Amino acid sequence: MLPQETIDSLAHELYQARKARTQVRHFSGRFPDIAIEDGYAIQSAWVKLELADGRAIRGRKIGLTSRAMQLASQITEPDYAPLMDDMFFEQNGDIAIEHFIKPRVEVELAFILNRDLEGPGVTIFDVLRATEFVTPALEIIDARIEQFDRETGKPRKVYDTISDFAANAGIVTGGSPTRPDAIDLRRTGAILLRNGVIEETGLAAGVLGHPAMGVAWLANKIAPYGEKLNAGDLILAGSFTRPVTAQKGDTLHADYGDLGSIAFHFS
Repeated sequence: MLPQETIDSLAHELYQARKARTQVRHFSGRFPDIAIEDGYAIQSAWVKLELADGRAIRGRKIGLTSRAMQLASQITEPDYAPLMDDMFFEQNGDIAIEHFIKPRVEVELAFILNRDLEGPGVTIFDVLRATEFVTPALEIIDARIEQFDRETGKPRKVYDTISDFAANAGIVTGGSPTRPDAIDLRRTGAILLRNGVIEETGLAAGVLGHPAMGVAWLANKIAPYGEKLNAGDLILAGSFTRPVTAQKGDTLHADYGDLGSIAFHFS
């Protein structure tokens, strides 16, 4: 593990980078011995800084749920991070691009819990019983740590992504909230359009075979740290499309078929 002083210093770098809309260089390049545990320690220290500012945690996100993304990141399991209250934006409106550095958009399903989920031993059936409804969600991801090093061009590593709130920066929910037993969640699909052009399509089965599997994984993953998923939490289960780059003036629209649609405009 990195020294606590270093962990706190790196967390402060990310805290300032988010405020200033600037990027810092790879932690993995500056600290070659960094480990996944360090990434989560940095993330946790950053959360404490946000909470001290009056922010609140409204849920969690799960990332790197697809096999392709895990191979690309050289990791064998997903990652996770908190969703802060100032990351939530309304659908069908304008979102100021100045909130972000280099935003990209992913298609997901969000699980809204009506009871606690505490591991170990949480199963997909426990998740479905604890879910009040599932709703379409677009995640806006961003990089406070450079995606590619400014000098070497090397991609960041999973330690960097975990430290950087697992890249989460914004959430837009919408469509038609649905009971989890009313549809086959595996076969829920979406079409993501940017300015009227189809950029991505996908099925929710791409998330660990079933999107509820990610929620179960998360509940069990955080249990050894004395943490649990709480009633009322919104859990982003993981993207089932590749991220789509967006810039000022772009309109993003996701069509989830029977589950409705979500749209917003970057102004």
